[in-house]
Amino acid sequence: MKPDAPNDSKGGHNRPPLTYKDAGVDIDAGDALVEHIKPLARATDRPGVMGALGGFGGLFDLKAAGFRDPILVSGTDGVGTKLKVAIEAGIPDTVGIDLVAMCVNDIVVQGAEALFFLDYYASGRLDVDVGRRIVAGIAEGCRRAGCALIGGETAEMPGMYADGDYDLAGFTVGAAERDDLLPRPDIAIGDTVLGIASSGAHSNGYSLIRSVVKRSGLAYDAAAPFAAGALGPILLEPTRIYVKQVLGVVRATRAIKGLAHITGGGLPGNVPRCLPAGTRARLDARQWSAPPVFKWLRDVGQVPTDDMLRTFNCGLGMIAVVARDDAARVAQALTETGEIVHEIGVVERAPGDEADCVVEHADSLWRS
Repeated sequence: MKPDAPNDSKGGHNRPPLTYKDAGVDIDAGDALVEHIKPLARATDRPGVMGALGGFGGLFDLKAAGFRDPILVSGTDGVGTKLKVAIEAGIPDTVGIDLVAMCVNDIVVQGAEALFFLDYYASGRLDVDVGRRIVAGIAEGCRRAGCALIGGETAEMPGMYADGDYDLAGFTVGAAERDDLLPRPDIAIGDTVLGIASSGAHSNGYSLIRSVVKRSGLAYDAAAPFAAGALGPILLEPTRIYVKQVLGVVRATRAIKGLAHITGGGLPGNVPRCLPAGTRARLDARQWSAPPVFKWLRDVGQVPTDDMLRTFNCGLGMIAVVARDDAARVAQALTETGEIVHEIGVVERAPGDEADCVVEHADSLWRS
């Protein structure tokens, strides 16, 4: 009998060879992006950085950074569905700032200085220009936070993401002297709560924001009904990075007892995280103003007040707990760094055993 003839359906020899690029992964594009990243990363160098970008791991010398008895504090986060707004609006330039902010703001509330940052950037097809703009935003976020971009990962994964989609994750490591960790154990009944203004929605609640935008019928390049400028860029206003300002005041005044980063869960979900069990922060929403975007979201979406409070920061990106006698000088010190600060409430005994937070007169935030 004669052997069977080659048959393409059986994996015969007539098919052309397959390459990694044919499968959707362009190594040359990845190498080109790395070359763009190197000077961006070098621009974020700070005392303690060892070696150069490109090794298998990033090195950092805590002693060279000036620490005596350091405790390492780490944090990781993403940008959430704010990325979909950036993708659909074609504006990838600022989500890198958000990525850094969400990580470094989380660790500063424990009194930690962010030392270095690593990022993970994944896409279905690597667009070198988009990648460069995203990493430039990450480098800018690191510059604002005072930490070094010492490494990361770029992944091209065809079939995992739709063409044009991308995802981001970030990871930071910081340190605090053992005696300077927050929250302090002396938070007490009668302490004052200060609120530090946000720059907008930051990076939380964007699934709801996108639903409201859809209901409004507006495109991201349409004029925003509540502020000057296009809707997309306003919604993409990056998360404010509080690290240098807050740490400077923590160290200068020695009066901040606790801090909370207001992210997903809003004020009710985050303020209790810095309070002792059995205490409650009672906040008066008449003492601060929410940016106009929140009123628009509430009105167009007919979002219930409880959902607003538990989804968004509602105008406050960070809170600080201080003794009543220290409130004025801490508020003044924060104001001198460029922050907008309000005295918004008081720590009182909670009705139960858990830490709690209640926001009174919240509907005043949505009134013109």
